[in-house]
Amino acid sequence: MRFLAWLLTHAVALAVAAQLFDGIAFDGPDSGMAEIRHKLLPLLGVAIVMGVVNAIVRPVLTFISLPVVILTLGLFLLIINALMLKLTSWLAGGLGIGFHVEGLGTAVGGALVITVVTWAVDRLLEEDRRR
Repeated sequence: MRFLAWLLTHAVALAVAAQLFDGIAFDGPDSGMAEIRHKLLPLLGVAIVMGVVNAIVRPVLTFISLPVVILTLGLFLLIINALMLKLTSWLAGGLGIGFHVEGLGTAVGGALVITVVTWAVDRLLEEDRRR
C-alpha cells in the first residue's frame, strides 16, 4: 500500500510539472480522454524510473557535491534534483517511454514543482492516515 501511495504521489507531481512547463512533456494526444488513456502508463513508468534514479544516483551525487551544497546553504540540491529529472528523461527515452525535459532551466522549475507537489500530497495523505 505504501508503494502505491508513493507511486501515485510522484505520478501526480510529474503530471503537474508537465502541465505547468511546456518543456516537460509526454508523447501523445494533448487533451481529453485519449490523453489520459495514452499517458497514464508512461506517467507511472516515469515515476518508477525517477524513484530508482533518486534512490541510487541522487545520494551519491549529493555526497560528492556536499561541500557545494554546504556553501550554497542547500540551494545546490535544487540543481541536483534538476539533473535527476534530466537523467530520468534520458533513461525514459532509452526505455521507449515518451517523456522529455527540454533545458536545464525547465528541469530546475520542474524539479521545484515536483518537490512541492510531492511534499503537499504526502502531507495530505499523512493527515488522512491520522483520522
